[in-house]
Amino acid sequence: MRMVLERGERRLLLIELVYPLLLLAMGVYGGLMQTLMRAGIVQRDPFLGPNYYQGLTLHGVFNAIVFTTFFAVAFGNALVPYALGKRLPMRWAWVSALLMVVGSLMAAITIFAGGASVLYTFYPPLKAHPAFYLGLVLLVVGSWVAFFNWIPLYRHWRRENPASKTPLAVVGIFATFIVWLIATAAVAVEILFLLLPWSLGWTQEVNVMLARTLFWFFGHPLVYFWLLPAYVMYYTMLPRLAGGKLYSDAAGRLVFMLFIIFSIPVGTHHQYMDPAIGSNWKLLHAFFTFAVALPSLITAFTVAASLEYAGRLRGARGLFDWLWKQPYFSREQWLFSYLMAGLIIFIFGGISGIINASYSMNVAVHNTSWIPGHFHMTVAGPVLLAFLGMSLYLIAQVAGKEVRFRGLAVAAPWTWLVGLLLFSFAMSRGGLLGMPRRTNLGVTYLNPSSPFFREEWVLWADLAVVGGVIMTLAIVLYLLTFLGTLLSRQATEPALAFPLAEAYHDEPVRALANFRPWIVAALILIAIAYTPVIWDVLRSTYENAPPYLPSSPLPVQPAGQ
Repeated sequence: MRMVLERGERRLLLIELVYPLLLLAMGVYGGLMQTLMRAGIVQRDPFLGPNYYQGLTLHGVFNAIVFTTFFAVAFGNALVPYALGKRLPMRWAWVSALLMVVGSLMAAITIFAGGASVLYTFYPPLKAHPAFYLGLVLLVVGSWVAFFNWIPLYRHWRRENPASKTPLAVVGIFATFIVWLIATAAVAVEILFLLLPWSLGWTQEVNVMLARTLFWFFGHPLVYFWLLPAYVMYYTMLPRLAGGKLYSDAAGRLVFMLFIIFSIPVGTHHQYMDPAIGSNWKLLHAFFTFAVALPSLITAFTVAASLEYAGRLRGARGLFDWLWKQPYFSREQWLFSYLMAGLIIFIFGGISGIINASYSMNVAVHNTSWIPGHFHMTVAGPVLLAFLGMSLYLIAQVAGKEVRFRGLAVAAPWTWLVGLLLFSFAMSRGGLLGMPRRTNLGVTYLNPSSPFFREEWVLWADLAVVGGVIMTLAIVLYLLTFLGTLLSRQATEPALAFPLAEAYHDEPVRALANFRPWIVAALILIAIAYTPVIWDVLRSTYENAPPYLPSSPLPVQPAGQ
């Protein structure tokens, strides 16, 4: 099925796809500079100067918050109307886009001006300019408006199709934004009632522990806001790109519902070292963190079964022969490369995530470079590659262009896979040796003249640079095909046509037909998990903190002085 796009729909999607990709390119540049500065190869960013934390904020905010939020909204604006066979209500869609563009620009300008060197977690007592916090609020509110704009569309479709199952793609997008809506409510409270008054000077101090707790109420569900659009592609498109069918429609619906329940009451596992929270509640969140691995395990089985079915249609005979019958390097099915490379990376990301969730092992790797080694294999693995692949797919559809330089389009995800695995392995291995995170190693721990010099970290910091350079090369390859496609001549009428797969097993399951009981269960679980945590924080925090503004790194005295 093809849905011809009207001019307003086309312009909206072009803005929501191209603008954040430009910010992503800046964020990738920031990431490269982080690896070079950590290894001591360069001492300052040519554009931002020597403030390591300013570049780290740019990298994290642009890549992990701005790009991902824009993509999720653009993907929903394209996929939900397409799957339902309806037109997107444009008035509120433009309001959403305007809020997000204005908000992200406010945050970006503040970062470039040096007024928000607070990292993507914006932990107090690190303090940013009020424009940074207001920008993030507008970005989030804009994404809420987009979600609310789809609900009347769905209700209208439901009235016309009372006996039909909601398309699986719509279930996945709605599950994504239900998680997002609940999670961002907490960070909205943090910004509006703690950080913004503090930044404006209305209050002189801030409750650091409460702010951290509210952030991680949002911060870990943010991971699933990243992952779930990729899961939508794995369930609804990857099987067809492989030449087969989705093994089980019910499994996909169950996975999305389970994420609604389990993705939020897990944030305290990021706070195992925080003293204001009782160990019993940390243990409870550890159990819930292991529970959230269940939908990913179901996904691993379902996706593997779908790929096996496709491989056997291609002539596979042995037990594992189907693995070699996939279109890994096909120029015709180039989108498969992005989804498959991301899945391979996610295997390692999931394993290291189980380690982070385990209290005793987390103690060993907490605040070391193991942590960015892990989360780059999640947000920079299946998430980034799926988002990049679908952005290229959508830009070709929306602009009516043919994908240019398909060889580069296929090479980009596999090049990224090699670079990311090198980078993450180096960061993880260095972390096991105690190499810290969020620190300019080149100025502190890797400078032989520093009293803090640690020779055992030099190799892993240098290997991380090799991985970072290869990852940057992969993005360059991708941008060449993306921009080549965008700037080429129009070849077809702008229209959407997603490769949605049929299901091999498509039995209706009544318990999966309605979001309401799953949302209620999620709210109950959140109350159980977070009420005692918030109570512990409020009664254990006696003093608030004044602001701290990170500046350029201090000069390090040579050893012996």
